Amino acid sequence: MYHVYKYAVLFAASIILGFAFNMFLLPHEVLSGGVTGLAMILGLVSPLNSGIWLVVLNIPVFLIGLMRLGKEFIWNSVLSVFITSMSMQYIPILQVAADPLLSAVFGGIITGVGIGLIVRLNGSTGGADIIGLVVTQKHDIPLGALIFGINSTVVFISGFVFSWNLALLTMASIYITGVVIDRIHTRHIKLSLMVVTTKGEELKNELIGNLIRGITVMNGYGAYTNNENKVLYTVITRYELALVKHLIKNTDPKAFVSISETSEVFGNFRKS
Repeated sequence: MYHVYKYAVLFAASIILGFAFNMFLLPHEVLSGGVTGLAMILGLVSPLNSGIWLVVLNIPVFLIGLMRLGKEFIWNSVLSVFITSMSMQYIPILQVAADPLLSAVFGGIITGVGIGLIVRLNGSTGGADIIGLVVTQKHDIPLGALIFGINSTVVFISGFVFSWNLALLTMASIYITGVVIDRIHTRHIKLSLMVVTTKGEELKNELIGNLIRGITVMNGYGAYTNNENKVLYTVITRYELALVKHLIKNTDPKAFVSISETSEVFGNFRKS
């Protein structure tokens, strides 16, 4: 059932991207960034559609992703790029809004939603997404901010190809896209989890069996009740929080749980 949900969301998010490109960004020559932005530039200055360029330019980037991020990720990414490319072939290029600034803002928001959903489901739209995800495996950098930095190079290209007014609109659009991505893709956010429970062994086994995380177990006792407890401490990503809550409630509904955001983690912590 999960796979049906995942592919349905990937399909819908990829269509959303094609809609954002053809209805908001391309009509005003407001570009996306990175490989997608280059594909949009080439589509505007050559006979080939931007969707075709999107596939061609992503081939070498996908090879990098295959080596670093795995086969499932690449399959999801190829599927997403293919659906986006096909949607751009059939969705007409029309101006939804006459104001370029409004188009840049809403195009950036819609693009961010599409990319955020795709990345959250272990996929990408190719290009800077893959490069950004490879980097975030080793460094706790917000993905949207990293993609914005990579994509900013397209601003200078668009400035020379079109105009600097359009370049600034592009910068605004990809900045908004990056902000929206970071609202959806929250893997870089780390949470400290402390659980006080009378079922320490059972809960420890459940967490270890479902998470790739180390857990520190300490002895404790209630100051009021004097009952012996186990205190479990670990650090998780925000992505894992829903699963952890489910495991704790099923194992010990009466457990005391404290969750706080952690600004930085270093040492033996699995980031991917």
